[in-house]
Formats: sequence, structure tokens, C-alpha cells
Amino acid sequence: MDRKMVKFIQEQYPPGTRIRLNSMIDPYSPIPAGMEGIVDVVDDEGQIHMKWNNGRTLPLVPGEDSFTVLPPKMETLKLYMPLTADFYEPNEYGDLDENSVTLEGEELCGYESQIAAALKKHRTPEEAERGLMHWYHEPDGINDKVRSAVFTVEERSGQLWGVAECRVAGELTGAELEALKSYLEGQAADGWGEGFEQQEIRVDGKSELYVHLWNSDEWSIQTEQERFEQEQTGGMTLAQSM
Repeated sequence: MDRKMVKFIQEQYPPGTRIRLNSMIDPYSPIPAGMEGIVDVVDDEGQIHMKWNNGRTLPLVPGEDSFTVLPPKMETLKLYMPLTADFYEPNEYGDLDENSVTLEGEELCGYESQIAAALKKHRTPEEAERGLMHWYHEPDGINDKVRSAVFTVEERSGQLWGVAECRVAGELTGAELEALKSYLEGQAADGWGEGFEQQEIRVDGKSELYVHLWNSDEWSIQTEQERFEQEQTGGMTLAQSM
């Protein structure tokens, strides 16, 4: 097989491509039809080396073996951000006090269902299919891979966190993940989140919450591993080593 054709095959079947085998021309011990696996690498002869689900690694030979390329498997990626809220309570006359109290993650746990419902209600009809990605117009890998992204909330480690819940096809590169974080930060601060923080959420009868997905004090958006994974030192947690 000439180098031009090998390069074409390498571009068509990059590592991680999902494949289902239809039939294999192998007189000794072929992979059974219907077996699925992922591409490991395409060698210099154009053979597609596989990681089959049954543990075998027998390569595919394009033009001889028959197979079907499957769509990328959808995964859920959660990006966590700290929440704050302005809380207004009724005064002695039954009217809302003009001065608010700032609530943070731990204090917001009791309002998880109300905030989650308000976030869902604030979504526009245009966002029904792709959520925040409806407003993402860059013709790049992020637009292709991130099929949808919505803001919600989740209680973790005794605090209520804002969550950008993303449905991703395939695997994001490091640069793509950072670019996605930057886009979602913009939506939390100046786009979608700016409109949401002006919406009242009625709680405890007459009290009201105004929830901020973004705040300027040490705010960050991180993956589950970045946010919650314990740091290890010599195989022990930092707490154990002290």
C-alpha cells in the first residue's frame, strides 16, 4: 500500500475510533462478527491495530475485512463552580428587607431543588436540544464534540455547587477543555448567568434568593477530578501524612 493511501487510512481511523466487525478474512482465528473495539493505531502498511472488547488485538486489513465505524460514545462531563446568592427575608412588617444576606455553598444546600428548578425554567426554547452550546458558533472540535451543556446544581462535600453538565462525544484535548471552560465562564459571568441572577427564586414562603453562578472572589470552574480528588503524597493523603 502506498504512503498516500496509508496516510488517508490514518486520517480516517484515528486512535479511539469505535468499530464493529462485520467479517474478517483470517483462516486461523478470526475475531467473531459483531465484536466491537477501538482503534489503537494504523501502522505503516495500513493495517488498523485494534483493542477488541474481548481482549484481543488482531488488526483489521482495509479492503479485505468488513467493518462499520460507530459514532463516538457519549460521556457526561461535569464542570463545577462555586455558588453564592443574595437572600432577602421579610422584615417585621412582612415586607422584604432592602438589605440582603450573602449565602454560600454550604448555606445553599437546603435550596437545591428550588435552584435546580429555576435554572431549568430559565432555559430558552432555542436551548432545548444543545443548551448553552446553541450559542457557541465556532466551527471547531468543541462544537463537534460537545453536543450539549446546561447549568444545574449538585450537592458535594457538604456544599451546593453550580455545575455545567456537558454531553461529550469522544475525548476533548487539553486545549479544547480549557477553551470550553473559558466559554462556560463567559456564559456564567456575562451571558446566560447574568440574566439568571436577576430572576427571583421564592423560598420559605416570602423570602427570595438571587443566585450567582459567577463571582469575582477566587472563582474557578473545574472538572470533578480537579475539584474533589484528594491530593496524594507518597501514596497517602496529605491528612494522613501529617
